[in-house]
Amino acid sequence: MTNPVFKRIEEDIKNSDIVLYMKGNSMFPQCGFSAAVVEVLSYYNVEFETFDVLSDPALRDGVKEYSDWPTIPQLYVKGEFVGGCDIIREMAASGELIELFEKNEIQPQVKE
Repeated sequence: MTNPVFKRIEEDIKNSDIVLYMKGNSMFPQCGFSAAVVEVLSYYNVEFETFDVLSDPALRDGVKEYSDWPTIPQLYVKGEFVGGCDIIREMAASGELIELFEKNEIQPQVKE
């Protein structure tokens, strides 16, 4: 049986190029890991949608099952799961994240 939250997740990631499932929101992250990913995305000045898993326990559990990834935050780019905080920070440091954006026709504008 498919988790009923999967349909919502599929709609979320279809409707926005960059989606971050996190604790809190971009203006008020509720954990350091979520704050770190928001900081990385903000550095690249890309538009992204956030969904607060703390306000919806079904979403919190469902997104972990959907991605088969045990932790929050979780980043999706153009419908594809990218990873959590450590992976995003590593990709940003290595240049892979900007390459991923550009490959997906997302134009990052690095803040000086």
